Amino acid sequence: MTVSRRVLVLVRLSPASLAVLGARFHLLDLHASPLPMDAFLAAAAADNDDPPRAALIPGHGSVCVDAAFLDAVPSLRCVLFNSAGLDHVDLLECERRGVGVANATGVYSADVADYAVGLLIDVLPRVSASDRHVRRGHWPERGGHGFTLGRKRVGIIGLGSIGSAIATRLEAFNCAVSYHSRRQKSNVPYCYYPTARDLAECSDVLVVTCPLTAETRHIVDRRVLDALGSGGVVVNVARGANVDEVELVRALAEGRITGAGLDVFEHEPDVPPELLAMENVVLTHHQAAFTPESVADLDRLFVDNLEAFFRGSPLLTPVVVYD
Repeated sequence: MTVSRRVLVLVRLSPASLAVLGARFHLLDLHASPLPMDAFLAAAAADNDDPPRAALIPGHGSVCVDAAFLDAVPSLRCVLFNSAGLDHVDLLECERRGVGVANATGVYSADVADYAVGLLIDVLPRVSASDRHVRRGHWPERGGHGFTLGRKRVGIIGLGSIGSAIATRLEAFNCAVSYHSRRQKSNVPYCYYPTARDLAECSDVLVVTCPLTAETRHIVDRRVLDALGSGGVVVNVARGANVDEVELVRALAEGRITGAGLDVFEHEPDVPPELLAMENVVLTHHQAAFTPESVADLDRLFVDNLEAFFRGSPLLTPVVVYD
């Protein structure tokens, strides 16, 4: 009997990506269906002869993979995500049911690291702010409008693949890099701090790259922002809720920190209106990871993980439950 290669596609993929995957697997694409999500899942699950055994899930949280979702499609034994973050996944429930989970770890690391450094380069010398002044016909007096990046003390919250890539890039600017993460890393040359507040006290810049978990939600809070101080800058390329957005807005408005570069927000796509009026803040639409190169890499990873799953081999980028 031929093993089913039907795959639920709940991610909005480009035509090119659909063609790559469709050449190997039988895709059931939510975004090509007239049915709403619940009815789409019910229809897929109702095919007892050839039920879907794998699913591609968006990483931004529009689909919560929990007991209710897994009940809706009980045939699933593998879920693949197009992000590294898995804050919308009940990993314990997946493990209990024998559902393999794989994410896109490593695919986006270089692009997100480049983007984070780009945000920092923009915020400190105030590149975008100066561009806006010129376009408005203004020519500010020379001096005092930006800050140097070189030799800054940069603290990274989350020294995973993205954080490590950022650290390597910042070494070229002679920045003093330090970090906080769930555990101290061996064989890295950077100073470790046991708390985010300790890290902030010894940093000019905080770059947030950690996953969003119960422990890291609002890891950058008022205490951390106050420890960073009036000359400090926050760059967030992780998840919006890693930063207490209300406190960030207050700190910026009151001059308790000097600037921010934000690619993510706590309640996307909503952006606090106060931020829109601030010249010392650079705002982008959660786009750091998405380049043509990274999308092509993700397609290849989807194919390789699915092929491994359907032939009974280990997934290439499995996610495990931490104890």
